[in-house]
Amino acid sequence: MLKGIARVGFTEPTPVQARCFEALLDGRDLMAQAQTGTGKTATFLLTILDRMCNTPRNEDGTPRALVLSPTRELTMQIAKEGRGYGKGIDARIAAIYGGEKYHKQEVALAQGVDIVVSTPGRLLDFSRQGKLSLEELLILVIDEADRMFDMGFWPDIERILRLAPPVERRQTMLFSATLGQRARGLAYLHMRDPVVVEIEPEKLTAEGITEKLYHVATHEKFPLLLGILGRGSYSRVLIFTNTKNAAALVSEKLSMHGYTARSITGDVRQSKRIRALEDFRSGKLPILVASDVASRGLHVEDIELIVNYDLPQDPEAYVHRIGRTARLDNTGIAISLADERFVYSLEAIEGFIGRRIPAEIPEADQFSEDKYPHMRRSSQRRGRSSGGRDAQRGSGRSRSSQGRSSRGRGSRRR
Repeated sequence: MLKGIARVGFTEPTPVQARCFEALLDGRDLMAQAQTGTGKTATFLLTILDRMCNTPRNEDGTPRALVLSPTRELTMQIAKEGRGYGKGIDARIAAIYGGEKYHKQEVALAQGVDIVVSTPGRLLDFSRQGKLSLEELLILVIDEADRMFDMGFWPDIERILRLAPPVERRQTMLFSATLGQRARGLAYLHMRDPVVVEIEPEKLTAEGITEKLYHVATHEKFPLLLGILGRGSYSRVLIFTNTKNAAALVSEKLSMHGYTARSITGDVRQSKRIRALEDFRSGKLPILVASDVASRGLHVEDIELIVNYDLPQDPEAYVHRIGRTARLDNTGIAISLADERFVYSLEAIEGFIGRRIPAEIPEADQFSEDKYPHMRRSSQRRGRSSGGRDAQRGSGRSRSSQGRSSRGRGSRRR
């Protein structure tokens, strides 16, 4: 195990890891508030692998450990990291998720596994078919619990917990960026006197992130994005939008302006999403545009710039988005564009993170020419038909009054 840890370049535990390992290696249940980038994935994977080294494999090939995650991308990433840490350990790891054919995953389960990393829906599918038993689990991990609750997985999680051994026969871990009422309720019902590890509220965002917010009109956002990209030299940029149509449009327009960019959304075929993520990780793809489907499932080191092309409507989403940069004590930049459609979520975001985001109105020389401004109108028509309701959510004001509010707020905050 130490060789595996050294192989990935870890030399000492992060603060969250140090506090969690003390309880986990003693076999205690754990409920931890830890945002992405603090090393929480290694925390539970190394604990699991340590347990695998000291317990016999189940004779019937059923898993000894289960990790639940909310998205396909995160599931694949956790399994990949587990295989990296456990190269010198005889531990069989299977990733189970939707969007792929059943057969390959079914074969992996039939051959016997030690650790299953899975999304809730596909796990329950295999359980109902009698192809996966959780009766001999030693460890159960719920990762990104708050996102799973937001995505409606609460009933599925409860079903899975009922399929697992009783609390006194298993070790249970819950990791979440926030420990709200539902997370604490789950811990009360399905955990055994858990140790609670919480980070301080002011550390919801990593210290190495330089944040900036621009107040800008909707039609000026793409020219400003071009200006931001043109003034810097970034090898890896992640851009977030609030809708799948916006992600596709921004990616297409960047490509037409000479940038190498692709988009990933829930509608993109799984094979294409995997290829785009792998190219982004390897450096072949310098710019990735994503809807919120990827905000929790994307683990890529050395992302230099995050751009919230659309200001997120959920305050927690802001934390998760910008947490893609400045991971593990690195530094990064997070720039948010607040236009008249989405500026009204700013107050909630700042209340959640406990501080003001440095804001300004961009000067004229910070914009670059959009050579294809006509594409904006076609995007707006598509947005009204398939994603426009979300784009307008949270505001009942007219477009003209929204614009005045956005600009006015920006000038006061400058």
